[in-house]
Amino acid sequence: MDSNIASFKIPESVLVIVYTSGLDVLLIERADHPGFWQSVTGSKDTPDEPLLETALRELEEETGIVAAPAQMQDWCLSNVYDIYPAWRHRYAHGVTRNTEHVFGLCLPECCAVRLSPREHTASQWLAHQKAAEKCFSPSNAEAILLLPRFRGSVD
Repeated sequence: MDSNIASFKIPESVLVIVYTSGLDVLLIERADHPGFWQSVTGSKDTPDEPLLETALRELEEETGIVAAPAQMQDWCLSNVYDIYPAWRHRYAHGVTRNTEHVFGLCLPECCAVRLSPREHTASQWLAHQKAAEKCFSPSNAEAILLLPRFRGSVD
């Protein structure tokens, strides 16, 4: 495989909404864009990496939270969106759209997280509506607002 191709991000990612049964949502602030708050997100490492594996890996890398596969809930939702121009250089030439798959992880209560300082500088737990308002990404905000619908299927 061409080493240049291997260095590009794969335009297929996961969004993991980490929340409590009381609908508090974990947000993390991007290191490369202070003020940009989001849920856990990240791209597949390889084209054949299963989405659940991507979600579990990104969760641990970005927060230090280790979850069992059975704890992660696939919401069976996908968003296709234009990649922000500031991040297009990370993808192969001509790639402008990404497909994001939404997962949820319900924790019994808010917990401390271990951030990767290269990626994120701060974290906070907010009530789900406040968390949606704080997200810079419209698809992230929309997923958080859907949380009451998905919470019932994991209680």
